[in-house]
Amino acid sequence: MKTVDTLVEDIYSLFNPKTKVELKEEDLNAFAKSIVSSVASAVAGREDKRNLRLSMIGQPNRKVWYEVNNGKKQVLEPQTLIKFLYGDMLEHLLVLLVKAAGHTIEDTQKEVEVSGVVGHQDAVVDGVLVDFKSASDYGFKKFKEGTVVEDDPFGYVAQLSAYADANKTDKAGWLAINKATGELSYCALHAMDFINSKERVDEVKELATQKEPPPRCYDAVPDGKSGNMRLAIGCAYCDFKFGCWKDSNNGRGLRTFDYATGKKSLVKVVNEPNVPEILDEQI
Repeated sequence: MKTVDTLVEDIYSLFNPKTKVELKEEDLNAFAKSIVSSVASAVAGREDKRNLRLSMIGQPNRKVWYEVNNGKKQVLEPQTLIKFLYGDMLEHLLVLLVKAAGHTIEDTQKEVEVSGVVGHQDAVVDGVLVDFKSASDYGFKKFKEGTVVEDDPFGYVAQLSAYADANKTDKAGWLAINKATGELSYCALHAMDFINSKERVDEVKELATQKEPPPRCYDAVPDGKSGNMRLAIGCAYCDFKFGCWKDSNNGRGLRTFDYATGKKSLVKVVNEPNVPEILDEQI
């Protein structure tokens, strides 16, 4: 019987010219259906779910508060939405490849619950709870090196801990794919690194009822030696940054500038940047 320990090498072997594997029609049909559903959903517009979900419990408190209390979200650019789409598609591909490699896969998208909060796990592979992740070079490195527990801005540890708790299992991990290179890595989450998901869910449920948001997740950081202050990375990628920082720049709110290296949102402008300012960034 195969185990997750050989998951990556078994998937890689599918692409060896000497390997003869015939994909099952039912698996191909399920993959096609998933891809069509992801594309249709992305083009139609993502559903804006604001109820508390297990996938959210690892996020910083203030972000969770804005999410549950209908904070105004930044409108994402088309290229960002396309990036999310092919990330979803790659995760569907992983499910197909796991099946094709001869590993058992069960309970895909099973609904689970912790203290009344619901989530949907990805799958159980060879008896191990597995979350499928597509990642950038930087994010993938954390799965490959096993450092995601120490550096987890997206709350993956809390999410998987909750799913494991709901399944009453201490065996869990991630199968990650590098979106840039196609490289795969399996990273186990050891039971000693699980969070107390029930305690965290109860904490999040309580903070969601507060009238005012919790303190900011991150402080602003200096933008080089210019004297200006910019958002920390954790804030820069947050959907709620404009509402959260509406009191910045003496009440003017965030000011976003279009640098050659990308957009940068400033909390405090002392020296006006010599690049175009994006005036409709909050729309």
